[in-house]
Amino acid sequence: MTFVLIQTYDNYISAHIAMGRLQEDGINCWLKDENTVTINPILTNAIGGIKLMVESTQAERAAAILKELEFQHKETITCPRCGSHNIEFVSTPRKASNWIMAIFGYLYAGFALSAEKVNHCFDCGKEFPHEDKE
Repeated sequence: MTFVLIQTYDNYISAHIAMGRLQEDGINCWLKDENTVTINPILTNAIGGIKLMVESTQAERAAAILKELEFQHKETITCPRCGSHNIEFVSTPRKASNWIMAIFGYLYAGFALSAEKVNHCFDCGKEFPHEDKE
């Protein structure tokens, strides 16, 4: 069997949700570099994140399922300013604390320090906090 890279993730939770969804539809897949990224998150960018590998004969079907999964997720979040669903959860460069933590981590720490993340609307540019719907 030949496996191909279909998607990359920066955390194991999103990767496992996607992998579980694909396996639910009978697609043969696995996660590459999951343990490395989970144990040492500072290496995420260096190794390219957690890679969702799919059997090459099932790649097209897997891509369609993942696209639908992403669409369904985006439909649950609405921009409070313009009502758009063109939103992603990102690290914000506008917070001074994120820059300070990045510099501190680079100079003094051997581990990654968390950056504040927000929802960012790509239609109007508004950033707003992530709200859990539990």
